[in-house]
Amino acid sequence: MRLALNDPKLLSDSISVISELVSDAKFKIDSDKLELIAMDPANVAMVAFQLLSSAFTEYKVEKPIELALNLDSFKQILRRAKPSDHLIIELDEEKNKLNIKIKGESTRTFSIGLVDLGERQHKVPKLSFPVDINTSTYVFDEAIEDMSIFADSVVFTVNKERLIVESESRINNAKVEILNDNETKINWSGSEESVKSKYSIEYLKKICKGSKLADNVLVQFSNDYPLKVEFKAKDKLDLVFILAPRVSE
Repeated sequence: MRLALNDPKLLSDSISVISELVSDAKFKIDSDKLELIAMDPANVAMVAFQLLSSAFTEYKVEKPIELALNLDSFKQILRRAKPSDHLIIELDEEKNKLNIKIKGESTRTFSIGLVDLGERQHKVPKLSFPVDINTSTYVFDEAIEDMSIFADSVVFTVNKERLIVESESRINNAKVEILNDNETKINWSGSEESVKSKYSIEYLKKICKGSKLADNVLVQFSNDYPLKVEFKAKDKLDLVFILAPRVSE
């Protein structure tokens, strides 16, 4: 296996975001993509990541393989790559290590040992949503930051005209309205007049770090139902988060 990237930030930024939720993860690499599906330790959030073969300048995968890594160690290595550097990743099966070469003004080589995660497998659940909200990552990020001032959870309410983002503490509250307009598109397919659900701000702030990978974000949810947040760079990568709701007693 030999993978080469002329834009190392595609991988380094992705791993940096994913490592906010997951410490160890298993990668599946085949002829089309590098893929990761993992749950956070509390089983509150799932992440599904694909870096497509078309994003690489060199992509040699003789057979599908699986390898597990400590993401914190992997992240520290990838952070050493400048945007102008060339990144080469090779698997040393004999030593059970992943070799990462960073070529720029000098050539630096790092070897990271593979970890054993057993037969742990995760599948992305099939979810059905009555609404798709396409908006800019900036608008979504700012709304979550605003909500974090007062509370540790946020309530999303959406109808055909607007997405309402609210948070409330014992004495304070905040509210952001995002209209269905040129910058935000709300595609409604549900039979209800609106849908509403509550989620953790702590997790949402980590998820929002995916905004460094794309200019737009797709947000989907339903009544007291998991939230799906997707960042996509065409022909390069797809990063999806699924967050469990906070259901009121």
